[in-house]
Amino acid sequence: MKSTYTGQRRAHLESLAALLPGCGLVGRMVGGDDPVLWVWHPRTGRQTIIFATPAAKAWVFLWSPGGQGHADDLAGTAEALHTSLTEPTKPTTQVTQAT
Repeated sequence: MKSTYTGQRRAHLESLAALLPGCGLVGRMVGGDDPVLWVWHPRTGRQTIIFATPAAKAWVFLWSPGGQGHADDLAGTAEALHTSLTEPTKPTTQVTQAT
């Protein structure tokens, strides 16, 4: 079901996608009536999905793990995406149970 924000969401995601090649990233719109932006870093192979959503005063982009950018700062958002897909992931600490 199309939301009233679908057109705006798509426009924001497309604007961000246009900047990705300049940051060494590749993106593709997916999701049909509920668009999201699939972004990956060709060198590291890391990838994420970008959601665009209206917030209190402006549109924001959200991605995992914990990334956030603003639609009124597309260049800053693209750079933050590049950083998050370039930096190595921190190893998870596993807790082992003593027997």
